[in-house]
Amino acid sequence: MEYRIITDGSCDLPSDLTKEKNIIVVPFYVSFDGENYQKEIAEMPIRKFYEEMVENPKVYPKSSMPSVQDYVDVFLPVVKENKAIICICITTKFSGSMQSALNARNMVLENYPNAQITVIDATVNTVLQGLYVLEAAEMQQKGVSYEKAVKELEKIKSTGRIFFTVGGIEYLKHGGRIGKLAGLAGSVLGIRPIITLEKGEIFPSGIARTRKKSLERVINLLLQYLREYQVDCSMYSLAVGYGYDREEGLKFRERALEALYANGYSVTEEQLPVYQIGATIGVHTGPHPLGFGIIQRNRYHNK
Repeated sequence: MEYRIITDGSCDLPSDLTKEKNIIVVPFYVSFDGENYQKEIAEMPIRKFYEEMVENPKVYPKSSMPSVQDYVDVFLPVVKENKAIICICITTKFSGSMQSALNARNMVLENYPNAQITVIDATVNTVLQGLYVLEAAEMQQKGVSYEKAVKELEKIKSTGRIFFTVGGIEYLKHGGRIGKLAGLAGSVLGIRPIITLEKGEIFPSGIARTRKKSLERVINLLLQYLREYQVDCSMYSLAVGYGYDREEGLKFRERALEALYANGYSVTEEQLPVYQIGATIGVHTGPHPLGFGIIQRNRYHNK
């Protein structure tokens, strides 16, 4: 059965790439005044979003998940084409987006009881969610069956990790995402936390006093993961995620490629794309997140 890939705005994939891969994105909303919310990208371009944060550092933006109706509006045309749906949502630990999708699914099934709609908790977010969605899109384009694709997606998602740092801990505190990072000496000025996201939750992985040192620690976390799981990089998808400063993201990739090569890993620029982290996650990280996403590729990748 033919199927379509749908995801929410947390995936942070470039618009031209989602169009190329025929991926439908249901956007989140973002607000700088807590009252007027705009659709990310469509109404609030990512560049403008970060410029607002940089120019007004005391104003903390908020995000809002897609509504049930947002998902219904996307699901219905696909169902009417007699196609199935695989909908991949941001980790439920961070947002209720998946619940909106599930409620929309139930509403659609009332009128189309034979519709096939699978809603998946990605257990990840941002560029790592994007890599996960691309794995789904690749299987869809290669003709992997709906059932096999769903099974494979459930299998590989536990391999996903994000290793990153931010400019400071203020936005994490304000956005209520401090959680297990509360012990990171957040009251000390200038502390840069190093963070790992695994299976939907963020965990402290150290601190640094300078940006340079925090970025080196992030690279070391990636290398540690590669060694621990004896990763063959040709069987994994990686990406760099950055916020406001694209040039910093590109330089970080250069440094990462040097470190990977020095440690015996052959990874090219094409195998390490650089994606901008969007507003959904940016409201919690502030304007200067930087790090990696990595996940195992689907087993149909080289077939």
